Amino acid sequence: MNNVETVKDTLTTYAKMVEKALEEYLPSESCLQQSVITAMKYSMSSGGKRLRPALTLEFARLCGAKPETVMPLACAVEMVHCYSLIHDDLPCMDDDDMRRGKPACHIAFDEATALLAGDALLTQAFETIAFKCDPQQIPLENILRCIKVLSRAAGTQGMVGGQTLDIGLRDKSVSAGMLDTMYSMKTGALITASVKLGCIGAGADNEKVEAANKYAKKIGLAFQIVDDILDVTGDAKTLGKPTGSDKENNHQTYVDIYGLDKSRSIVKKLTNEAKAALSCFEESAFLCDLADYLAEREH
Repeated sequence: MNNVETVKDTLTTYAKMVEKALEEYLPSESCLQQSVITAMKYSMSSGGKRLRPALTLEFARLCGAKPETVMPLACAVEMVHCYSLIHDDLPCMDDDDMRRGKPACHIAFDEATALLAGDALLTQAFETIAFKCDPQQIPLENILRCIKVLSRAAGTQGMVGGQTLDIGLRDKSVSAGMLDTMYSMKTGALITASVKLGCIGAGADNEKVEAANKYAKKIGLAFQIVDDILDVTGDAKTLGKPTGSDKENNHQTYVDIYGLDKSRSIVKKLTNEAKAALSCFEESAFLCDLADYLAEREH
């Protein structure tokens, strides 16, 4: 079995674990507010690689924790990610009708329900950490630390701030430095939070938290650059969403600034730097292979 298949198999294993836990952590639909919960579950069940919770679980494993110990943290990360996708697709944002090969939440339901479903998932993430983390397994000070990490990644210093910059920079000439800042907030912040939650939930020392942080920053930027490349070169059916949306929405990207070849070269450099950051971890082969896999992905 080659490395790509090993990565896919490991991601699938983690995804199944996360999806089973999400069934427990998401609220029941047997209530008056059933419509919004149905929309939440619709978006949470739309597939995807479950990359972010996989990173949480894998870094926790490397730091000595069992999956069930940090599963609430992994699921919380995925809830925040899913909320962001619902809101990104809304007409007031990117106005995309498809997500992962099926109708976006606001198309499957309606705009108001999609907005509320996103809000509910963001809130549910922190409820999951607060109520489902076991203080006998994760000390209360570390649970609080995880809440701080995730809330910062989701807010004005992270995803919300990055989306704000993205909107404000449309139709404008953007420097590479500004693009890096926007990407580090809009995409990289949650990836960084994912690995830090795994380490903190496992009680890792600061050296490992910082090493994980460096790895995540590198693959986070590379991930977004690959997205830029795929928006130009990718196939809509493979991607599960329309291509060319950056140009249509007047988003300037790495491809605009550097061209395809240079953008691919930057992705390779970032990927190598990410792998080098893992030197303090034993058994980091999966994370190294994952960095390569993400750099070479087609969707």
